[in-house]
Amino acid sequence: MRQIVSDVLFPLMCHTKEDSELWEEDPIEYIRLKFDVFEDFVSPVAAAQVLLHTVCLKRKDLLQATMEFCMSVLVQPGAEARQKDGALHMVGTLADLLLKKKVYKDQVEHVLTSYVFPEFQSTEGYMRARACWVLHYFCDVNFRNEGNLTRALELTQQCLVQDKDLPVRVEAAIALQVLITSQEKAQVLMEPHVKVIILELLKIIRETENDDLTNVMQKLVCTYSEQVAPIAVEMTEHLAATFGQVIQSDEGTEEKAVTAMGLLNTISTILTVMEDQKDIMAQLETVVLSVVGLIIQNSVMEFYEEVLSLVYSLTCTNVSANMWQVYELIFEMFQKDGYDYFIDMMPALHNYITVDTSAFLSNPRYMEIMYTICKLVLKSDPGEDPESHAAKLLEVILLQCKGLVDQFVPLFVELALERLTREVKTSELRTMCLQVVIAALYYNPALLLETLNNMHLPNTNEPILSQFIRQWIDDTDCFLGVHDRKMCILGLCTLMDTPSNRPEAITAVAQQLISSLVLLFEGLKRAYANRALAEQDDSEGEEEEEEEDIDAVICEDDDDVIEEDNHEYLEALEKSIGGADVDAEEDDEDYDEDGLEETQLETYETPLDEEDYPVDEFAVFKHTLEKLRVQDPGWYNVLTCNLKADQVKVIQEIYTLADQRLAAKTSKKIEEQGGYVFTNTSVPPAFNFGN
Repeated sequence: MRQIVSDVLFPLMCHTKEDSELWEEDPIEYIRLKFDVFEDFVSPVAAAQVLLHTVCLKRKDLLQATMEFCMSVLVQPGAEARQKDGALHMVGTLADLLLKKKVYKDQVEHVLTSYVFPEFQSTEGYMRARACWVLHYFCDVNFRNEGNLTRALELTQQCLVQDKDLPVRVEAAIALQVLITSQEKAQVLMEPHVKVIILELLKIIRETENDDLTNVMQKLVCTYSEQVAPIAVEMTEHLAATFGQVIQSDEGTEEKAVTAMGLLNTISTILTVMEDQKDIMAQLETVVLSVVGLIIQNSVMEFYEEVLSLVYSLTCTNVSANMWQVYELIFEMFQKDGYDYFIDMMPALHNYITVDTSAFLSNPRYMEIMYTICKLVLKSDPGEDPESHAAKLLEVILLQCKGLVDQFVPLFVELALERLTREVKTSELRTMCLQVVIAALYYNPALLLETLNNMHLPNTNEPILSQFIRQWIDDTDCFLGVHDRKMCILGLCTLMDTPSNRPEAITAVAQQLISSLVLLFEGLKRAYANRALAEQDDSEGEEEEEEEDIDAVICEDDDDVIEEDNHEYLEALEKSIGGADVDAEEDDEDYDEDGLEETQLETYETPLDEEDYPVDEFAVFKHTLEKLRVQDPGWYNVLTCNLKADQVKVIQEIYTLADQRLAAKTSKKIEEQGGYVFTNTSVPPAFNFGN
């Protein structure tokens, strides 16, 4: 096997005459081949890399033999540059194995300074590129001498900014980014040079149209958000121009599509990072709109998902006059060929409703567009997932525009109920259509009852109100997550609180209303708990990552790595020490079940989901029952006469939670206002304890 490494793999991994010819004649094609993942499947060089790594991992003593061979080449005075390239290529391929073995990892820094750093001054471009490539693969090395890290960054930056060979600049850009990401000190050291690095990178992206470089740019933007701000507009102009250049070229369509997508994602990253900078966002909008218009007006469907993401980013905090024109373009796109992209449109459409509601309502055309889109989706059978999203959009409008869209309530309700008259396969669509009607009930009970009394649906003679309420009660257990349960609870409380001349359809289900509410509250409490637990897990996850970084420094050798099975055993042991019992296991099961139940629709928030929303569902339930007990005792008795002891207990817990949540809100409000204010009275100098 040693002979195979030296006589077969080594020659394959050396820079060849053919490589040199392509480097000189067509450096862009050289870059394309080196970074083409599909080329790896047929490349003997890639196969040699995989084989070398595998045998050194699996065969005892072969790693040592291979390193001895590589070092013999590197220290040989008369070694050709191509041979040194092959040796460094082999060393870099084995980087992850070397960094895990104590005997090697302690020597890596010396190898880099002695045999890699000098190659940055090589007269051969491919050796300078190889030096950058090796630093890339050893980016996780623990530099004991900070000066060596500084030198590595300086050499790589010089290659990026000053080197005459394009392939070297590409390798330098990638190496510099991974060093900045992997080495905490590198982020600080490179901070003064960010502008130069990014502007040079933009030129290389324009010249090479390389997708790997767009990923580099995205990571740099996220790392240096403050430093990027002053040049964000200039960057976006570069990226937009490069995008136009890429999609107008017909050569290499598939590869260019990947690059174009990377450019759009980089623009999206810039918008996300600059979201709170209003002045910059206003300038960015003008630039990005040229890209949006280019894609939509030319029906470049393969980029619809990305362009809709850009529209979403541009409407998160403000909807300008130009963005309302884009709203019209989105509608045209939808009518022409956008049915399949309706779900991708949802975040932007949600923004148009919720970010600038007054502007949305100021022009009847805007509401007409939204209603038409939902109507076409719900009537054209594109699949139940898009239909659920369309119903969600109707619910969002009713909750966001409460009291302002009376004329649309009958249209929305009819659209939702009409869909329920046709086959529905998923509970998600069924409950979402019901939720539109529940939102209308919460919006204006009298208007909804009037609407249902005047409505006639095909294929049924039964009163629509009776059908709706019965379906609602039957499907109570299908309302999941926080928002849907909260909406359902507020709807049922509204139903209970109807006047004494309430419809027979409500009276018929009187004894099921409280039971349904108890079920919903039990699920809602679990959903709130799971949400809090998930947030806690996210926070703890960040802390664990920091701890893992520390552990990695202490315990990097193979001999110190705890096997996965042992780790699982330790976790189980930790649970048993913590007193995990059957109830805890049941809680875990609830977490698994409820933690996954919140669908994508939960992300489309309404005023009901805002933390400072004045209406609390626990308080509403308590207030409604207390009000009925005093003002309408007969109806109250009908509602509560058949409650079981465990249901009564749950109601008492809901009452307690209502008081606690109210107290917590009051306390938070006082805290936000600056806390309790105590009158500063003077203290008497002496006290008289007598008469």
